[in-house]
Amino acid sequence: MKSGFLFSLLLSFLIQLSEAQYHYQGLMNYLESRMVAMEERIALWHEQNNRYTADLKKFRQQASDLLEKLGKDHSKLRLDLEGAGARVDRVEREMDYIETKNPPKPCVKAADKMVEQEAVVKEKKKKEEFFELSVCMDLVSSIRAMKILKRVGSPKGIWTKDARTAKVYIFNGESEDTLYEFNSREELSTSTGLSKGKQITLPSVWNGTGHAVYDGFLYYVSERSELQVVKYDLKNGSVTDSAVLPVEAQTPVYSLNPETTVDLIADEEGLWALYPAGNTINLAKMDPETLDIEQMWDTSCPRNNAEAAFMVCGTVYVVYNTRPSSRSRIQCVYDVADMVTNDEAPLLYFPRRYGAHSSLKYNPAERQLYGWDDGYQILYRLALKKKLWAIAPLPEE
Repeated sequence: MKSGFLFSLLLSFLIQLSEAQYHYQGLMNYLESRMVAMEERIALWHEQNNRYTADLKKFRQQASDLLEKLGKDHSKLRLDLEGAGARVDRVEREMDYIETKNPPKPCVKAADKMVEQEAVVKEKKKKEEFFELSVCMDLVSSIRAMKILKRVGSPKGIWTKDARTAKVYIFNGESEDTLYEFNSREELSTSTGLSKGKQITLPSVWNGTGHAVYDGFLYYVSERSELQVVKYDLKNGSVTDSAVLPVEAQTPVYSLNPETTVDLIADEEGLWALYPAGNTINLAKMDPETLDIEQMWDTSCPRNNAEAAFMVCGTVYVVYNTRPSSRSRIQCVYDVADMVTNDEAPLLYFPRRYGAHSSLKYNPAERQLYGWDDGYQILYRLALKKKLWAIAPLPEE
């Protein structure tokens, strides 16, 4: 009886052991299958990684070859641009030389001929013909081109050219007694500095940036006990005349150039002077021989934010800017002949450059502005149009 119980107990133990062994075998089989799947995925990852590495290496090689080719193309393009720039500069110098040798005729012409009446016609009819009212009728319509000649001297100054000669004159700074003369723009552009030009020592110190060279004479503003305009003969090297201007010396004509109390201007019609009058700018016509004031006008152009001005055919163009400097613009126009109103004149912007103009001088023979901007000498070529034409009917036959 006792042996039968032990036998059944042993049999039960063996059955349980067999079931546990079967259970563990299933677990091992599951773990083995998972390990195999992981190994396959790892092998696939290694294969993809190798392929991606090869593709990346190939892409890097292609990018390197492309960058090298682009670098060569960029170097070639830069050389081509430098060559083109040199050719353009050479063409501009040649054009300047041609213009110097053969300058266009100024706008001032004597009206020699009137429109003649045509022959008697069989049928009576009214005929109209246009004729120019004045010897100088040009109005600035746009700034056609700009050329930076070079950079020399102080941030403020003047460079200008007599319309009747090829000589260029430079006032460097805001107050000095020395004037620099160059035989041509080409000589100035190729010079290494102002010392290469002819130095003219004036008998008195000039002040501001409002001086002019006209018909072989220098007209400059000198501040001593009184505000004077001095006429200096550039050929003979002597003062020929001077005049005291009834202008407050401490008041600038342009608020952005406080050192300039009077701006002397030359155009096709002679010598002019811009001076302050309260909050606006006034204009005076001067006799270039005697320096007498012939006539005066109130332009109503504000002095505030004005930086410079110039004249073309008796029309004043006042140039304005902002603080800090932005784009210079012509915002006020005054015509002494009342043919152009400020509303009719176009609002013109100068190309953006370095700062603000300390001076703008017009050359009527070349129809160009000589601008001084932060030490840069700049040429602005102007496009002009006619102010006004009148219709005059011929009498009936």
